[in-house]
Amino acid sequence: MNNPLQLSLVNFKKGSYIIVEGKQKADYFFIIRGGNVRISKEVEVVEEEGGNLLAPGDFFGVVSTMSSHSHIETAQAVTDVSLISVHRDQYGLLIEKNAPVAMKIIQQFSKKMRYLDEALTRITLKSTGGEDPSHLFKVAEYYARQSQYNLAYYAYYQYVKNSPKGENITLARERMAKIQPYAKVVYLDAGTEDFTRSYPKDTMIFSENQPGQELYIIQKGAVKIAKIVNDNEVLLALLKPGDIFGEMSILEDKPRSASAIAYEDSVLLAVNKVNFSRMVSSQPQMITRLTQLLSERIWFIYKQIANTQLTNPLGRLYDALLIQLERSKISLGSSDSYTFDFGPKELINLVGLPKNEGNGVIRRLFENPKVKIIDNKIHVTDVQEVEKQAGYFRKMEKIEKARRQGSLKTS
Repeated sequence: MNNPLQLSLVNFKKGSYIIVEGKQKADYFFIIRGGNVRISKEVEVVEEEGGNLLAPGDFFGVVSTMSSHSHIETAQAVTDVSLISVHRDQYGLLIEKNAPVAMKIIQQFSKKMRYLDEALTRITLKSTGGEDPSHLFKVAEYYARQSQYNLAYYAYYQYVKNSPKGENITLARERMAKIQPYAKVVYLDAGTEDFTRSYPKDTMIFSENQPGQELYIIQKGAVKIAKIVNDNEVLLALLKPGDIFGEMSILEDKPRSASAIAYEDSVLLAVNKVNFSRMVSSQPQMITRLTQLLSERIWFIYKQIANTQLTNPLGRLYDALLIQLERSKISLGSSDSYTFDFGPKELINLVGLPKNEGNGVIRRLFENPKVKIIDNKIHVTDVQEVEKQAGYFRKMEKIEKARRQGSLKTS
């Protein structure tokens, strides 16, 4: 059965609000046909790629729509505008009929994802490895000290390959020779014609700062995404079958921003640039899935960055809990109870508070009788309480900000 693509045209007068930040039901995104639209956010941490003023051919609302989350931006018509309205369920048909639109969305998402990830790393971890391939040596040294020789050998190898004149080249070769008997590594070089690949547990798929030429789809197992910051391993994500990773390097020709490590014995499908271009038009379901995953990541990072801007640490804890509820698509209007899959220690790490300060704030959190610990997991007896408290602290933040700005104007 041929399912025709039927898109709606909608018009908005100058000054009209098209989407509003925080609104829960995000079912449609928009492509501008005529006129200009301005994008704004309550917490303007990073400017949109190319600026906040959008023109014909640009799109907005895709992140919230494709991740099925609340809007992370407000869009207002600067002039009278004509828009193409696309429902979430129509996305696959849209890209099947118009592959360039899909590529434009994915490429913009990829750039935005990298930019936001770097911004969050700077804000929360106060450091980043940048794109210098010499960082591969630091990655290798870290894993060697942890006696994780599979990972260390792989990173040393990539350092030698990509920094042949690096200052630690001799030392890297010595270390490789020493740990080789204890290291199990697979697929040291990209470019293999074998697109279905098996990675034993605790082997490296790619290292941060290594040049990238492929993205991966997990067929079986689990993959850990991590990076070495200030001589510590920071866990960024744990991915499962169906998840896609490594897409930013294939789209942007930039080094890997983090390492991918087999958390369990895993089977992956590797997709190179040639195959990816072919898949955009031939496999819209995979491109839809990639867009959904990128949308989810971008939505979450925006929320994390906004959380760092809250000055009240207790407010940050409530806001972080609210983000996790939204991320898990828990109905915020309910008075149901809910148990998070993490405890107090993880919550402190989630918002990047120093341990001593975090412990004090956690005690204040548990002064609320509706917030408890059950089996070392945070439990709320009423989901609405989290939304109410997070909203209160956001409101107080706005009032204080307005007061400060008023004082400055008076001065």
